[in-house]
Amino acid sequence: MDLTGAVWRKSTRSGNGGSTCVEVATNLPAVVGVRDSKDLHGPVLTFAPAAWAVFAHAAATGSFNAHKA
Repeated sequence: MDLTGAVWRKSTRSGNGGSTCVEVATNLPAVVGVRDSKDLHGPVLTFAPAAWAVFAHAAATGSFNAHKA
């Protein structure tokens, strides 16, 4: 996948000065890229924009917070 032109950004809530988080590129028309901020030239996960939107919404609303019985 060609990610030339990707504009990477980190969460404003990143700890450690943003050195231990993921970066996301959402400016490409058909793909969202996700990479480790510690390995800028390493592997990138890619998602369809619609799938990323569902994930981001679930993360923002706390849908992943599981309660253990």
